[in-house]
Amino acid sequence: MNSLLLHCRPGFEGEVCAEITEHAVGLGIAGYAKAKPGTAYAEFICAEADGAAQLMRRLRFAGLIFPRQWARGRFVGLPESDRVGALLEALADYPVCGSLWLEVFDSNEGKELSTFCRKFEMPLRKALVKAGRLVEDAGKPRLLLTFRSGREAFLGLAEADNSAMWPMGIPRLKFPREAPSRSTLKLEEAWHHFIPRDEWENRLAPAMTAVDLGAAPGGWTWQLVNRHMRVTAVDNGPMAPSLMDSGLVEHLRADGFVFRPRKPVDWMVCDIVEKPARTAALIETWLGEGLCREAVVNLKLPMKQRYAEVRRLLERIADGLQGRGVRGVIGCKQLYHDREEVTCHLRRL
Repeated sequence: MNSLLLHCRPGFEGEVCAEITEHAVGLGIAGYAKAKPGTAYAEFICAEADGAAQLMRRLRFAGLIFPRQWARGRFVGLPESDRVGALLEALADYPVCGSLWLEVFDSNEGKELSTFCRKFEMPLRKALVKAGRLVEDAGKPRLLLTFRSGREAFLGLAEADNSAMWPMGIPRLKFPREAPSRSTLKLEEAWHHFIPRDEWENRLAPAMTAVDLGAAPGGWTWQLVNRHMRVTAVDNGPMAPSLMDSGLVEHLRADGFVFRPRKPVDWMVCDIVEKPARTAALIETWLGEGLCREAVVNLKLPMKQRYAEVRRLLERIADGLQGRGVRGVIGCKQLYHDREEVTCHLRRL
């Protein structure tokens, strides 16, 4: 099991390779990354047999930016005549697992395999339980089977508390019909990823105050209003009438990069299409000057050197806050609902 498999958004395989390679070098774990463009995954092949396990022990999955899911293991062949038997044989040197996820890659080929996985899961699960390879135990590693085709799958392991919260890292969020745009799902997913669910009642509480920069037509504002927050929506464009009718929204026609609140707010959110360096400077100002306690902001990415640019911007924000004597927590992830962007979460301590 010297291979680490990493799922990602199609087209970002190179960013995953760059990110995991940098971490491996920093940890002194020898190996190399490989990927084909558009396949929605990358592999890191470790020189040592336990290299992948070391990487997963010493890294936190939630802290990785571009991978959606990861697992240590290897690809195995699956003859059509007896896929279950082949998997049971390949699992002989694996530990007993506490849960099972069948996954595919976020590609056209992967979508075609989804139906097969749904049909195959039940007979496989029954066989694993009967063979003593699968028990209900959250403390044991999760068995992640990622199918590259009906005849080949990655037989992987990951700890449930150090991997994606959803299969393939794809959240099962339902678009609320009342929301004025699908971008609303970006903010909801960000909250799921960055804020523990048992802290929502305190950190996303009713009557909190928030500013939405670049708000129109109100996809992100809708999430804030849905949590009964009072929102200042800053945008020269029109807001959805239903949000204005809520009585919780004040709409200011102004430039989001110039606006400053009269007094500090609990939340600032921003999904403006702008150069990432300018947005990073905005984040540093809001957190550094104490204009908000927490923020969720999207950074639009350049066409090349995307991982290097994200790292540079995150370091700039961290250095800027440190220079102001401000302690904070910074998280960054390319979420499922992101496209050519990453989502940053910042919290002032």
